[in-house]
Amino acid sequence: MRIRKGDTVKMMQGKDRGKKGRVVKVFPKENKIMVEEINMVIKHVRAKRENEKGQRIRKPMPFNASRVLLVCPKCAQTIRIASKVLADGRKIRFCKKCKEVI
Repeated sequence: MRIRKGDTVKMMQGKDRGKKGRVVKVFPKENKIMVEEINMVIKHVRAKRENEKGQRIRKPMPFNASRVLLVCPKCAQTIRIASKVLADGRKIRFCKKCKEVI
């Protein structure tokens, strides 16, 4: 999985098509991600105490990572990521359009 926590992504499918957001959490085994303000659902919470009211809480839910494209911080375009291993053994990601390291 090439998307990491903190990356900016753009939604390409579904009800939130075209929205951009920051990745909050990554689930690599399930190939899913959670992005802030994208794929929000309403959870109904019951009142815990006698004088408390029930609430409706909006929270993001995970979705498949194949539904988003990464946004390059330099050229601000949606990109595909290339990766390579440097001579010292470090693995880097870079933009295929502007060749800038992400």
